[in-house]
Amino acid sequence: MHLSRLAAASASLPQVSSFALSRSNFISQISLLSFAAQRSNASNTECNASSTDKEATPPLSQMYDAQYPGTAVQRLKAVHERVKVIAADGTLNGPWEEARRRILWAGGLRDLPDAAPGAGYTGHSFNDWNHVDLTTMNDEIADNQNDGSVKGIAVGNRLGNGIRVASLPELGSGGSWSTCAMGCNQDPPNDVAHIQFRSRIAFKLVWVPNEQYDTFVLVDDDGKLLAKGKPSDGPDALPHLRERMMNFKIMEGSKYASAAEQIAKAA
Repeated sequence: MHLSRLAAASASLPQVSSFALSRSNFISQISLLSFAAQRSNASNTECNASSTDKEATPPLSQMYDAQYPGTAVQRLKAVHERVKVIAADGTLNGPWEEARRRILWAGGLRDLPDAAPGAGYTGHSFNDWNHVDLTTMNDEIADNQNDGSVKGIAVGNRLGNGIRVASLPELGSGGSWSTCAMGCNQDPPNDVAHIQFRSRIAFKLVWVPNEQYDTFVLVDDDGKLLAKGKPSDGPDALPHLRERMMNFKIMEGSKYASAAEQIAKAA
């Protein structure tokens, strides 16, 4: 401790006569002040360490979605990183089943075409008009049921077990599922992701309304284009034309249809 600080500290001690303050008492007071200063320095060091630890933790805004609190935010971001991979590697323009498997992989889902429905079956995922929303939901939300708020979907709609079986763990906490898009053309969306699971979608598959409906896009929760594909094995290898047409029909007029419409107009 600097002498000036000691002098200032001693000046703040109660004023007594030099005869009343013995040398031993003075030394005792100085020792207490020195100990207090050491504790203060230690406390400052601990606070600094605590601040560093907090900086290493992602801000709450990166882990929690206030509007849709069921969203597994970090998992959604991991899905978007995988979508960047498949958007660039050409597989979305390969054979449809290979492209579909890559879409499942990007979404954090296993390809389980032989599992029983309700036990992780994903053979229907992105293979019909409706099961085209890739939703990432928190673990505690996975067992949510439809209370009747999502029109056209069975009351109950128990998906929790299938989500746990089919979800790839390496994308982070929470689960993934290809939820029903019906109702997404409302504002705000009135579909399974946003209502039953209170979650955003990571992406949605939309078929482009060109002459053959043979091109698809993946768009995010805001309708922003993430990826595009035109399977190489042609329309006959795709989901039935009626399925593809109906898929676009339920998006029409919403933000989710914009990217597909623009591609169709440019063709």
